[in-house]
Amino acid sequence: MKTLKTHRCFEGELGFYQHDSQVNKVPMTFAVYMPPQAKTEKVPVLFYLSGLTCTEENFMAKSGAQKFAAEYGIALVTMDTSPRNLGLPGEDDSYDFGSGAGFYVNATEQPWAENYQMYDYVVEELPTLIFEQFNVDKSKVGIFGHSMGGHGALMIALRNPDKYRSVSAFSPIVAPTHNDWGKKAFTGYLGDDTSTWQQYDACELIKTTTNRIPLFIDQGLEDEFLSEYLQPERLEAVCKAFNHPLTLRKQPGYDHSYYFISSFIHDHINYHANILLNG
Repeated sequence: MKTLKTHRCFEGELGFYQHDSQVNKVPMTFAVYMPPQAKTEKVPVLFYLSGLTCTEENFMAKSGAQKFAAEYGIALVTMDTSPRNLGLPGEDDSYDFGSGAGFYVNATEQPWAENYQMYDYVVEELPTLIFEQFNVDKSKVGIFGHSMGGHGALMIALRNPDKYRSVSAFSPIVAPTHNDWGKKAFTGYLGDDTSTWQQYDACELIKTTTNRIPLFIDQGLEDEFLSEYLQPERLEAVCKAFNHPLTLRKQPGYDHSYYFISSFIHDHINYHANILLNG
């Protein structure tokens, strides 16, 4: 693990790192904020998944989350949204596929399958590294994210009840098999067999899972992607039909930006803290 840079931040430390990913077979970058409490005890950890085009830096720079993570004594981990600079055809042609758009799936189609194993990276490889290298409690783990990262957080939490105790999302893509973002990504990474897509769709997973983890979501009502890509009404309907616990807060006047995230990040850190610290 290579340390790229570190900063003092709210009496804790924010570090940016690079390591050689075995699942993606390329160097990957991530960031970790360790609160002051970690100097004397193992602390809970929250993994944050970013949206399209983002890197590990966006959330740490724009959300204001470190202040509240320090207040509650929770570590924060962010990671890049895809491998980069691989020289693959079409890798950098669009914002919603390839670089910055890994969609947190394990690609099975060429040429993406060798390097785009983002599901295994987020669920297995990066947590293992964090648990080994940082003073965090691996029994107190939560996950959250924004947009494409909200899709990833919901899907990953639903599929892994033994790994995550809490989950939340800002403006998540809840039904990627039903919009152009998801269809483009899943066709490219997974192929034309749509039955293989369902394992990465939160709405489809609700229909089959026995995992009753509550979902906590904030959605801005002035979000420019609301109707075409985010479609929260689909998640509302399936959670109601299958009696899955859901808190969906619809926030008038808010859009898809980090202004929205920073406005409600305290609520999300508090939500996770109540579960991770109090059970």
